[in-house]
Amino acid sequence: MTFSPTLSAAAAASALTLLAGCSTTASPPAMFNQSSLPEAVRVPAGHRIAMETVGVGEITYECRASKDSAGQFEWVFVGPEARLLSRTGQPVGRYFGPPATWESNDGSRLTATQLAVAPSGSANLPLQLVRANPAMGMGALQGISHIQRVATVGGVAPAAACGEANQSARQTVKYQADYIFWKAV
Repeated sequence: MTFSPTLSAAAAASALTLLAGCSTTASPPAMFNQSSLPEAVRVPAGHRIAMETVGVGEITYECRASKDSAGQFEWVFVGPEARLLSRTGQPVGRYFGPPATWESNDGSRLTATQLAVAPSGSANLPLQLVRANPAMGMGALQGISHIQRVATVGGVAPAAACGEANQSARQTVKYQADYIFWKAV
């Protein structure tokens, strides 16, 4: 049996390329660093990151009469519905409300109380820091003390008109945000 030098060189190059592709490993995502966040939404010292997730979903708004201005109407936040994904894109839970509730796939869940917000651009939900209430059920959310909403994209009230003609109408808007879960050290 004879081998063509051109074919052998091409086969060797293909084999090396294939092996090189197999030997590379994806580097894990960098851990979240809150130093660039406004002070108001930073978790106090004495805490560590327990879990990082990406929330992808929708927020529902309803057109209602303004509480502050007679004869005026406004889009009012009704609630979120989002899937929580790990940094590698695996489903790990969901976020829904009201009340704002984070639920892990292992069945643990918690609600929280807002501590602070900070602007994140006019087209994005604000950054947020909440204090977690004690978790219900055993699992990943047990012992969580704070949750940050960061890296927000979208989610603000619809740009559509809101008035007497469409009072009680509901609209959903898409959003994405990172939810960073913290525990006391």
